[in-house]
Amino acid sequence: MTQQNPGSAPDEESPAGDPWHAFGYLVAGVAMYGFLGWLADRWLGTSFLVVLGILLGAGLGLYMTFARFNRPPDPQSKQEKN
Repeated sequence: MTQQNPGSAPDEESPAGDPWHAFGYLVAGVAMYGFLGWLADRWLGTSFLVVLGILLGAGLGLYMTFARFNRPPDPQSKQEKN
């Protein structure tokens, strides 16, 4: 008899990620850094930092999405299947 880890199906692979995570990273990055840019604009009396904050937030959101969904497969899970 083979032993299986509880809660895991033997032949199912876990999904690479939920698309809502990607959406959440992008929206949260734009919102947070856009808000920080807006605050800095109000404090310094400028008008360009909100745009830089939005662009920085979008870039960091894309980076976080790429980092989350492009992880290499876990070698431990491959050994358990064989």
